[in-house]
Amino acid sequence: MASQAGQDAKFFQRGKIQEFRAELHAAESKDKKFTKRRMVLKKIVANITMGNDMSPLFSDVVQCLGIPSLEIKKMVYLFLVCYGRSKSDQINMVIPSFLQDCNDRNPLIRALAIRTMSYIPVPAVLEPLTEQLRHCLKDRDPYVRKTAAISVAKLYTADPRKAEKGKFVEMLRDLLLDSNATVVSNAVAALSEIGDRQDGVTFRLNLTVANKLLTALGESSEWGQIYILDSLLRYVPEKHEDAELMAERVVVQLGHANSAVVLTSIKVLLYLMNYMENRKLMDYLCKKMGPPLVTILSSGPEVQYVALRNILLIIQRRPSVLKNDVKVFFCKYNDPIYVKLAKLEIMYRLAREENAREVLAELQEYASEVDVDFVRKSVRAIGRVAIKVEAAADSCIKALLELIETKVTYVVQEAVIVIKDVFRRYPGKYEGIIPTLCENLDALDEPESKAAMVWIIGQFANRIDNADELMDDLTFGFMDEPVEVQFALLTAAVKLFIYKSQSETSKNIVHKVLKWTTEEVDNPDLRDRGFMYWRMLAMNPAIASEVVLAEKPAITNDSDRMDRGALDQLLLHTGTLGSIYHKNPETFIRGAAGRALTDSPALNPLSRQVLVPLARPSLPQAVQVAGPGPVEPVHRADTLIPSGPDKPTPTVPQDLIDDVDAEGEDSGDAGGIGHGYSAGGDEEDEEEHASKPLSSDPYAGLDSAFGGSGASNGGKKGKGGKEEDLLF
Repeated sequence: MASQAGQDAKFFQRGKIQEFRAELHAAESKDKKFTKRRMVLKKIVANITMGNDMSPLFSDVVQCLGIPSLEIKKMVYLFLVCYGRSKSDQINMVIPSFLQDCNDRNPLIRALAIRTMSYIPVPAVLEPLTEQLRHCLKDRDPYVRKTAAISVAKLYTADPRKAEKGKFVEMLRDLLLDSNATVVSNAVAALSEIGDRQDGVTFRLNLTVANKLLTALGESSEWGQIYILDSLLRYVPEKHEDAELMAERVVVQLGHANSAVVLTSIKVLLYLMNYMENRKLMDYLCKKMGPPLVTILSSGPEVQYVALRNILLIIQRRPSVLKNDVKVFFCKYNDPIYVKLAKLEIMYRLAREENAREVLAELQEYASEVDVDFVRKSVRAIGRVAIKVEAAADSCIKALLELIETKVTYVVQEAVIVIKDVFRRYPGKYEGIIPTLCENLDALDEPESKAAMVWIIGQFANRIDNADELMDDLTFGFMDEPVEVQFALLTAAVKLFIYKSQSETSKNIVHKVLKWTTEEVDNPDLRDRGFMYWRMLAMNPAIASEVVLAEKPAITNDSDRMDRGALDQLLLHTGTLGSIYHKNPETFIRGAAGRALTDSPALNPLSRQVLVPLARPSLPQAVQVAGPGPVEPVHRADTLIPSGPDKPTPTVPQDLIDDVDAEGEDSGDAGGIGHGYSAGGDEEDEEEHASKPLSSDPYAGLDSAFGGSGASNGGKKGKGGKEEDLLF
């Protein structure tokens, strides 16, 4: 075989069309054994392989079809597969040879002819193909039948209506009961391809056909086994016993040497477990899935990565599959970075109280690696373990503080980010480390870490003695900060003012930040939040305290877990590209049909609750609502809800409220934002709809809301401001 390959290497040389045509014409004489024409055709095929255009030789190559040589026919048919579609005007000269070969005594030639015709989806070929395909599907030779089965899928792709009208889909269904396993697997592959199209027929299996397919499983090739196993997802068990018996027949495939067969078998088992009620059998199946997955991890890095991405989905749905195998996912020194990051995520998912010490020790080792991205993810994983495993929180915080002491910039920044989440997970427990974080304030230069530190300072401003000084330094370059940091600074400044309303520094800071936010910032969301805070502080500081210092919901380890319904849907794509992207194929493959669990009497109640319905894509219907919108009620400042006893209430000068009530129509002359905000139009609506009109502008006298302090670059906003700007 090697010597043959070495001899054929000489044909891979760029040649000219004229030379090949002359050689073909010269070989017609004195070439009884067709040796010369075979050599010329090999050169032509080699040039096609190299990407050279050989289509001008179409008529010359087609004349070789009459030669009684299987090797020459193969090369001519390969040429036709490449150029048959582009030479549709000359394809008629090949039709007689197609029809003659479809009735040849040699089954290889019959299969070759029907296969080549299915690769040329032009009307001149599709008409004779349909008649010949009907005979080949009932051919006495299994090789011809299995080739014809795949050709039906290609015919359906070219002309679905012709395939359905010719009853070819029903003929494929009959091939599912064929005596030859290869024919069965090819029929399943063709039906699956047709069923996966959005415009295709619905492919469903009943119990009899599913059992027949399982019988053919042992005699099929590896690819045939994958197609048959995948088709079992189209069988919907009506009884728990049917799903359990089928799972017992599929579980033996977990010992297969091919990793694709193993992953497809796991996919079928996970699907059938949704229709089982025998808890012992489900636990047994979970235990049987673990060792094959671990074995796949000893393959090459690419196969490892595919397995790891699938494992990440599996353990979220069935955590018991690998709950005792966390050490398998410890990173090796020579693992590629993409494998390391995938293992890191799985280590976090498998972390629990029993193995938290081992996982934490491993993560601390990773935090001293050379790869910056890997170190960042490792430090973040330590914080996530602290949030997930409460018993290991103390050890994780200690590890994070040790990492902060290294003074490595990117390590400190990642530690600050995760510690912010730890504070929310365990309120009132670890605030003693805040001074250590404040000491490293100068090391923070990335938006996420800086925003996290600003949040910590604002949230715990009542416990940080020099919080106003720190905020004064942080707000110095407010206009140059990213939007993420500006949001954090705005909220933190308001919190600081609420906590320390008597401090002149805090008054200056909040007034300065609100001025910048409402007058100079271009981001509309940030500007709107600034207006909201300013209005609350001016009208009722107690309400501002209630809103800004409202109790935050504690972070839980369920926050990063995938939705159960979406997870069940993704697990139906285990072992495919969708399981690597963690997206359903219909979201990134045009024309792909979605998959979802099908309701039946055997479906588990929990799975039924999160069932994701599959709908064909359709255009949304327009909804028209007649009449004006609802009228919003107007609340006076003195009718707002009072603040709770545990929230500090900032003191706002009384002359602000007096000014607001007294100015009336002259409120537009007040400092601050004036009429620049679009609330003026809202007030006109309020005067029309409210039973008791509001006679004052809530923004009047905002400059005096903070004790008469002003910003150096503050100014009025006029009316020309930016704000105006097959059923089976």
